Amino acid sequence: MTTTKQVMVGNVAIGGGAPIAIQSMTNTDTKDFQATLSQIKLLEEAGCELIRISIPNQASLKTFSKLKEKASVPLIADIHFRWQLAVEAIKVGADKIRINPGNIGGQEALEKVVEAAKQKDIPIRIGINAGSIEEEFHRLDIPLWKKLVASAKKNIALVEAMNFNKIVVSAKAFSLLDTISVYQTLAKATEHPLHIGITESGPLKTGAIRSAVGLGVLLWQGIGDTIRVSLSANPVEEVMVAKQILQSLEIRRFQPDLISCPTCSRCQVDLIPIATETEKQLQSISRPLKVAIMGCIVNGPGEAEQADVGIAAGKEGGILFKKGKPVKKVTEREMLTELLKAIKEMEN
Repeated sequence: MTTTKQVMVGNVAIGGGAPIAIQSMTNTDTKDFQATLSQIKLLEEAGCELIRISIPNQASLKTFSKLKEKASVPLIADIHFRWQLAVEAIKVGADKIRINPGNIGGQEALEKVVEAAKQKDIPIRIGINAGSIEEEFHRLDIPLWKKLVASAKKNIALVEAMNFNKIVVSAKAFSLLDTISVYQTLAKATEHPLHIGITESGPLKTGAIRSAVGLGVLLWQGIGDTIRVSLSANPVEEVMVAKQILQSLEIRRFQPDLISCPTCSRCQVDLIPIATETEKQLQSISRPLKVAIMGCIVNGPGEAEQADVGIAAGKEGGILFKKGKPVKKVTEREMLTELLKAIKEMEN
């Protein structure tokens, strides 16, 4: 595990051994107070721990200050091009500011943002993206990941030279291999916490797969203090995918583990709808249970016996197990109801 410094974003600790925090970003028009607030509340309910909001203009800034009063989790102001908006966002209560040095307006503008952050004692994320890297690095004849590393190192040094150390760093690309190389290098080069993600990873299905692969490699190596799964989808899906990545690596646990077989010709019940509905129901349960739904006698009894609760299917029905012991036989029609009932009993 890479050891990093710790910074506080509101009441959420980033780095220094704190749990890896899950972020997402609203995709509503920030000027639309009600739509943005509704999305914030949905993200909070889904378990999002940090929410980033884009502030492209004064109208959005005005709404952001109102949203800050209503949100239950820390809000991060995302600013590009206009350093003045970054300064104002800090003044109205942003818990953290995210800027891209490649488009914020030069060193003088950066100094003003840093000074404002000092006064409010909040962190700054130095966010480097492949799509908006500074021209001085863009024109270099070196691999993209080296350009991103060079930009990140330069801007970290600039901000540190301003006597400011509440820094979070990100340097993202669409390419998984470039992103992995960047973060592996930065993890050795800086002690500042790292925000990791695969930028513009795609729609829900492909984006989730790409993010799981890229972030999984980094997290398995102990790299990353906070994550965002960037999807062309409802932001709530970003949170759910992030949770699954962290839980699959046994880094954090959010809901029960569901073990279900892929089914084959040996399966004599319609298992897929049962597994799908069970997965949906498990999202509201936080207790660390292991639930098994198995379709035939090859692995079914063994897996079900190892689970806290499970179904091992047979012909036109199956056996309900609890703590490794068979409880009763159930028909195919009863399987879902009885399984969910047993899960609720285990939860209590």
